[in-house]
Amino acid sequence: MYKRQGHDPGTAIRIRGLTKRYGSRRAVDGLDLDIRIGEIFALLGPNGAGKTTTVEILEGFRARDGGEVSVLGTEPYGAGRAHRSRVGVVLQAATGLELLTPREALRSTAKVYPDARDVEEVIAATGLAEVADDRVGKLSGGQRRRLDVALGIIGAPELLFLDEPTTGFDPQARRDFWELIRSLATQGTTILLTTHYLDEAEQLAQRVGVIAAGRLLALDTPADLGGRAREKASVSWEEGGERHTVHSAEPTAEIARLAARFHGTEIPALTVTRPSLEDTYLALIAPHVEPAAQERV
Repeated sequence: MYKRQGHDPGTAIRIRGLTKRYGSRRAVDGLDLDIRIGEIFALLGPNGAGKTTTVEILEGFRARDGGEVSVLGTEPYGAGRAHRSRVGVVLQAATGLELLTPREALRSTAKVYPDARDVEEVIAATGLAEVADDRVGKLSGGQRRRLDVALGIIGAPELLFLDEPTTGFDPQARRDFWELIRSLATQGTTILLTTHYLDEAEQLAQRVGVIAAGRLLALDTPADLGGRAREKASVSWEEGGERHTVHSAEPTAEIARLAARFHGTEIPALTVTRPSLEDTYLALIAPHVEPAAQERV
C-alpha cells in the first residue's frame, strides 16, 4: 500500500517504537529514529545489536512486529514498484550473476528503473572499467563488491542503503568510494550506511547512531557522539627519560605551562589526543556485548 499521510517532507526515514521479536528475544526493542533527506547517516552496533534487522525492515525485506515505519513516505513492507524504484540497496553480496559481465548486469538492471544512471558512468565511478567485460564469476572479492555498489546506484535512487560497502576494498579504493558517496549526497541522495569501519563512519556521516540490544544508545555527530568533544584531552610528553601524561579540559593551557617549563624549546615527543570515535563507540556498547560471539541479526 502506497501512502503518504503525515509524512514530513524533510524526513527520508521515520521510525517510532519499532519492535521485532525472534521467539522470546527482542531483536529490536522500541526504536525511534529520524533520518533527514540528503543526509549520510551511519548506523553502528556490534553483531547481534539489531541493526541488520532494522535495516531489513526499512528495505522492505522483513515485516515488523510493532511500531511505525515510514520510508520516503511509504510503508516499506509490501510496497510496490513505484516505491522500490526510488530506493537502492547494496547487499552483502549479489548472487546469480556469475555468467554475466558487469556491463551486462548493469544494462539489464538499468532497464528496470525509469530514470537510471548511464551505465558507462557508473562503471567508471565504481572502478569497474578494466573488468567491465569479464565474467562476474571470475572477479576478485573487491571487484565483486564494486559491482554490488554499482548495482545499488544504477537506478539513481533517492535513498541508498549501504551494508558494509567497502569490505574487500584496498585503502585507495575505499577513498575513491568515499568520494563517490559524497558526490551522491551532494546530489540529494539520502544514504543509510552500516559499517564496522569507524573511520568510514567518521569520514562520511553527518550523524551516527549506535544501537545495541535493539535500542538506540546514542545519536549525534561523529565529533560529539557520547559527549566525545567534551572529554578531557590527553597531553603526553617525554621528560627525564620517562613518558608523562596528564588529562586536561584545557590542553592549550597545559601546553603553555609545559612550554614555559622547557623555556620555549621544543617539548619532547608532545602529543595531544582526545577519545577517538572508536574509543567512544566501544565504551557505549561495552555493557551490551557478551564475551561469546553473538549471532548477527
